[in-house]
Amino acid sequence: MRARPTPLVIGHRGAPGYRPEHTRASYELAFALGADAVEPDIVATKDGVLVLRHENEISGTTDVADHPEFADRRTTREVDGTPLTGWFTEDFTWAELSTLRARERLPQLRQASATFDDQYPILRLRDLLQLVDSASESAGRALGLVAELKHATHLAAAGLPLDELFASELAEAGWAEHPGLVVESFEPTVLRDLHGRGFRGRRVYLLEDEGAPYDRVAAHGSAATPYESDLTLRGLYALGSAASPADRVDGISVETGRILASGSVSVALFGDGGDGGGGGDIGSVTSDLVDLAHSAGLSVYTWTLRPENALLPDRFRGPGADADWGHWRRYYSILLHSGVDGVFADHPDLAVAARDGR
Repeated sequence: MRARPTPLVIGHRGAPGYRPEHTRASYELAFALGADAVEPDIVATKDGVLVLRHENEISGTTDVADHPEFADRRTTREVDGTPLTGWFTEDFTWAELSTLRARERLPQLRQASATFDDQYPILRLRDLLQLVDSASESAGRALGLVAELKHATHLAAAGLPLDELFASELAEAGWAEHPGLVVESFEPTVLRDLHGRGFRGRRVYLLEDEGAPYDRVAAHGSAATPYESDLTLRGLYALGSAASPADRVDGISVETGRILASGSVSVALFGDGGDGGGGGDIGSVTSDLVDLAHSAGLSVYTWTLRPENALLPDRFRGPGADADWGHWRRYYSILLHSGVDGVFADHPDLAVAARDGR
């Protein structure tokens, strides 16, 4: 598979560098800033409504703690093998969740976004599908959606099968065969099950830097095949050409560190260290993962492009506070010219500017 001549810029949860994530304002702004697609994280309510939250535990991204009527919902449960304390979407009906308001997840780094706290309600998946349709019509071009199914094994155990709920939602909204739709997950089982429900759109396997998919851990314990095995040449070819079509995927999505070459690389390779343009040999600072994955017939996406010093790799941090922007243009340019098919960005306009040389 050949690399895209122009990588997609995907608004990661909308444009959360500027507005609280997963809100209507965040998604609308992402498209206004030039994003080709947006990426929602999808979890479920106890009455089977698909909602957009980074996690099913919502204390950090909503005002739920300020609602005394929900105080007794605070609990501790194990999610993907990790004990968490807070409020969980699967303990609420949609009618209850709709009374909450969204908050900035990183207020120390994104104070401007935090000024919009408590202004926007939680969105359902169906709301976002309508928003994408409307934005495409207004933009005069087809805009896309990269939908991430979160905690599928955990929610299935609670009687909330994401593959079934998602397939039903797509059919109802007329999105079952939408050309701009991609579905991704850290758990390959839900991608396989979605295929079994007749979904024939693009499926992308998300891979963490360490550990193993929780669906494998739940089935095999310590013998679970780790993500690392999937990233070998043999593993990549197995993903792209598995004997069963249900087990094949169309692409992989990895952290940016997998795209960058290991070891320390000077920012000076890409100019004077400021925010302007810069040259440099991209091949000298990127790994061979993209080429290997493309040779296996897989698209490659990478996450997440963020400009704040605290969220940049050490070699791209600049002077100033954690919230200040470092040498983001160098960092973005390397990733966007590495051959990847798409990047996830919290500030879509910066990624578009770096990609298009503006």
